[in-house]
Amino acid sequence: MKNRINLSFPGFKILDRYILAKFLGTYIFAIAMITVILVVFDYAERVDDFTETKAPLSAIIFDYYINFVPFFINQFSGLFTFIAVIFFTSKMAYQTEIIAMLSGGMSFRRLMWPYFLGALAITILSLVLNLWVIPQSQVAQVDFQQQYFRKNKNMQYDRHIYRQLEPGQFVYVRGYSRSNRAAYLVLERYDGTIIAESLEAADVTVEPNEGRWTAERYLVRRMDAEGNEVFEQRRDLDTVLNIDVRELGKVDDIVSTMKIGELNEFLRQQRSKGSDSINIIEVEQHRRYAYPMATFILTLIGVSLSSRKVRGGTGLHIGIGITLCFSYIMCNRVFEEFAKSGGLPVGLAVWIPNIIFAIIAVYLYQKAPK
Repeated sequence: MKNRINLSFPGFKILDRYILAKFLGTYIFAIAMITVILVVFDYAERVDDFTETKAPLSAIIFDYYINFVPFFINQFSGLFTFIAVIFFTSKMAYQTEIIAMLSGGMSFRRLMWPYFLGALAITILSLVLNLWVIPQSQVAQVDFQQQYFRKNKNMQYDRHIYRQLEPGQFVYVRGYSRSNRAAYLVLERYDGTIIAESLEAADVTVEPNEGRWTAERYLVRRMDAEGNEVFEQRRDLDTVLNIDVRELGKVDDIVSTMKIGELNEFLRQQRSKGSDSINIIEVEQHRRYAYPMATFILTLIGVSLSSRKVRGGTGLHIGIGITLCFSYIMCNRVFEEFAKSGGLPVGLAVWIPNIIFAIIAVYLYQKAPK
């Protein structure tokens, strides 16, 4: 009895190393396999584009696929965390290893210790990818797509763009693209609900870094003191507008290319302008934290489900696990759309799936073998 190891102490023991190695090893193997499969299928689909546009092999590998990988690792991280936990935990349960651990004095809570260490490592990886790596890789990938994909030359920009610069002042831009940086521009200043003055110019050239908009000719339309419309033809437009060219794109696409610091600053700017895209930006901000934190919830559900022997074996455990995981992903998408439309407060809507599945995780944990 004196030589018996106290397994209730939350130190790092041989058994912990065994579980942690199995967890992370299975996770890495599953992610690597799905990434290779996705790259092969994507290349088979894109090979005509690569050939026709004469994309260099170095650009295909380093500008496209190297930047392609982090996005899909993160996209499938939750699913394969779940599968990894269920796969090797279910195997341990059917080999009566878990029964031996619990019979030897280890509590179920203590059994969770190496699992949560693994979940912590995956969460940190997912946060780093979400907050910094993926936005940067998306920029490089989008640039590659615009240069070498036949159908994606102007994928980030709408034909017609209408944005609020500040309360009472709006800008309309038509035909802007990153390649020619030229567009048709209309600036409108409102007095209440009536347009007090507007400026129109064709073939406007944009300098993204300085925010300067220039044109050879432009038209100004305003109301005089008697309420009559007055038109003036002018030359040499050279103005700086309170708008970043990134704001001209589809907001969902644009915010996905911003690191967390840039995203927070962009949100602050849009709030000051009274933009109608606030909800979309806030959803992106909350989502970057909510999805990685779900790793702990999915890990707890996976261990609680698969630590008990059931008729149907590992296949049943994996089937139930995948169903729950896809239910979580579907809930995420549904509540994100509610948040974007303003149907629910953004913070609450984005975190509701985590709250729901945390309750499910606690219930399954209480029902797990002790």
